[in-house]
Amino acid sequence: MASGSSDRDSADLRRPDAKIPAPLATGLALQIAALNLPGAVVIATVVFQAAGQPESVLLWAVFASVAACGATTMLQAFRAGRFGTGHILAIGTPGAAIAVSVAALAAGGPGLLVTLVIALALFQFAFSARLSLFRRVLTPTVTGTVMMLTPVTVMPVMFQQLENVPAAAPAAAGPLSALATLLVIAGLVLKAGQGLRLWAPVIGIVAGSAVAALFGLYDFGRIGRAAWIGIPAIEWPAPDLSFGPAFWTLLPGFLFIGLVCTIQTVSGAVAIQRVCWGGSRAVDFRAVQGAVAADGAGNLLSGFAGTMPLGFRPMGATMVEITGIGSRRIGIALGAATIALAFLPKALATILAIPGPVAAAFITVTMAAIFIIGMKMIVQDGLDYRKGLVAGVGFWIGAGFESGAVFPELVSGFAGGFLQNGMIAGGVAAIAMTLFVELTKPRRSRLELAFDRSALQKVRAFVGAFAARNGWDGEMADRLDAASEETVLTLLDQDEVGEKDGDEAGDDEAPRRLLLVAHREDGVAVLEFVAAKGEANLQDRIALLGEAGAADAIEREVSLRLLRHLASSVRHQQYHDTDIVTVRVDPPSDPSRADGAPGQSQ
Repeated sequence: MASGSSDRDSADLRRPDAKIPAPLATGLALQIAALNLPGAVVIATVVFQAAGQPESVLLWAVFASVAACGATTMLQAFRAGRFGTGHILAIGTPGAAIAVSVAALAAGGPGLLVTLVIALALFQFAFSARLSLFRRVLTPTVTGTVMMLTPVTVMPVMFQQLENVPAAAPAAAGPLSALATLLVIAGLVLKAGQGLRLWAPVIGIVAGSAVAALFGLYDFGRIGRAAWIGIPAIEWPAPDLSFGPAFWTLLPGFLFIGLVCTIQTVSGAVAIQRVCWGGSRAVDFRAVQGAVAADGAGNLLSGFAGTMPLGFRPMGATMVEITGIGSRRIGIALGAATIALAFLPKALATILAIPGPVAAAFITVTMAAIFIIGMKMIVQDGLDYRKGLVAGVGFWIGAGFESGAVFPELVSGFAGGFLQNGMIAGGVAAIAMTLFVELTKPRRSRLELAFDRSALQKVRAFVGAFAARNGWDGEMADRLDAASEETVLTLLDQDEVGEKDGDEAGDDEAPRRLLLVAHREDGVAVLEFVAAKGEANLQDRIALLGEAGAADAIEREVSLRLLRHLASSVRHQQYHDTDIVTVRVDPPSDPSRADGAPGQSQ
């Protein structure tokens, strides 16, 4: 009994609505900031230095970038309306945007960069609003592959930090500092109790920095030179609205980077939900839309501030995986701490002074967790031979391109060298294979009609004709008829309950429509219902029917029980204003089904 109670408490702490003390939220937030901020500062510095911008412009851009990262992180945690995911999503500066940002600054200065980053933000707003249109492409297999490629892209750069030590330092200084950090973090995570495990990353950093300080690697001088409180001179560039040749030449590159960053954000928003809920709850794609919209808002802020684009960083999900705490209070504290650090140069210098070998060891642990999270996303979606090939080939193509093992001379000159980034190359490969599978599927039958109870007879006639065209017998036709009826009735019941609960906004909306798409896949019937929004997730409710504690409370939900019995799987994807329910029905003679045993939701 005690063990069961402990498991429930642990699961509750992972949930985004978990109430944790402010000191704990702040401490965990500072750990994430210690990992996230160096990249945000260094990448922005490299971009503006490489473009030959004045020191005043560089300092302002770094300040604006850090502040915008903090504001966007807070928005992600708050989930204000349709902006934000309501989880811990750390925001930083993506390395993939370095090349296009330098090119924009070199071609037209900060004014052109402002215009292009704003265009990128508008693209993300549009993508967020129509995310449901990309559901067949941005599958868990694709997004999981992108997550698995994150360490492949990051680690070569981080491993170089193992040798980032002064020339006069002893040869053992770097290895010993990294080893101390790695051993302390790994030891605490593997063997310590939950209370101590929460502080494993920061304890490891402190231990590694202490060893590094013995060899003179910790830069105390940087801390001493930094001011306690300060803000650089304001260098606010006006947008370049001439829309000349440089703008149109660079726009495709920025939109492509926007797509890459959006895919990363989608992957991260799905991953953090999987980590927080442990697979016990269906992915809320409204939160995924909110994550992309919040990224767009952050890039709009970055653009007007005159700095480079922002993007998702995977630190939030890894910290939840390591510490077992996923409260959104950590995300709010992380955003607030990041903004505060932008105004506290000395505190920021304390983080930036962490030696390279220590940071590399810390990143190694977090990237290992990211790889496992991506792998879980793929496996939890149900791994078949197609998905296995997409994930496997996409991953190894990404790894090969990142390492320079695949036609490096050709790749470096193609599309501006974007494919040298493993995440981009592998992601493009996974998307291309997924599109090929979708485009070569048999022709789908479609029916569109008004979404009310009068639609039921037309749906039944449509499904009956679909079964006849595919040569299924009467028993399979009856099963499809019953499954479609129960799905439509359940969705209609949801809408009616929403109206009774006071959804007055629906009175002014256009009449609801239902789109039913049916096709045959590997001998199985697949019915996809695209309908008006509903507040409850069918996939979650079907899963709850199997729990003794919840069964009595929803005993009357006959439609859900019949649907669970009739369908081999039910997947419910919820977007703003749109519900998509995909029902798979196996023929009665299928050996994978034992005498009509209930199907499983997935």
